[in-house]
Amino acid sequence: MQTLVAVSEVTNEVVSRSDDLFPTQPLNCANLLVISLGTGSAKKEKYTAKMASKWGVLGWLLQPNSTPIIDIYNQASTHMVDYFLSTMFHAQTCQRNYLRIQAENLTGDSSLVDIATKDNLKDLVGIGEGLLHSPFLSVNLQTGNSEPALCGGTNKDALIRFAKMLSDEHKFRLSKSQHKN
Repeated sequence: MQTLVAVSEVTNEVVSRSDDLFPTQPLNCANLLVISLGTGSAKKEKYTAKMASKWGVLGWLLQPNSTPIIDIYNQASTHMVDYFLSTMFHAQTCQRNYLRIQAENLTGDSSLVDIATKDNLKDLVGIGEGLLHSPFLSVNLQTGNSEPALCGGTNKDALIRFAKMLSDEHKFRLSKSQHKN
């Protein structure tokens, strides 16, 4: 959600013709480099229509080891933001300018945001290191599912590529600002 808010803020600045930003057209993704690092998502609970039809109002709030309405909302908002941004960047043929990395299927304490024990933090470091060496995924715009990206490689490869793009952009802006002075 924060990534969508950040892109919206940049767009608002561009639309208002802020002097702090480079001149561009609104929503021109070619001029944006967006990296979105997720905090991870819990292993997906499988809720079926048959299960939900028996819950009633309280059942959506209280199930053994889960709160379906919260789980579904959180999962949907994460996927919708990623799908929207992927679609927006893809439509303008600048999908390489958007990078999303998210750990999926976290379980136990690792899936909770308020467990800061030494053991859990150690586990999270291990999950992050494993995520670096996992295949880089992108959203399949036909299915909405995350799949290995066409460019291939790992998340580490994608981050290195993105860091180079950011570095090149920084050097370009520095050279432009030195020519003005």
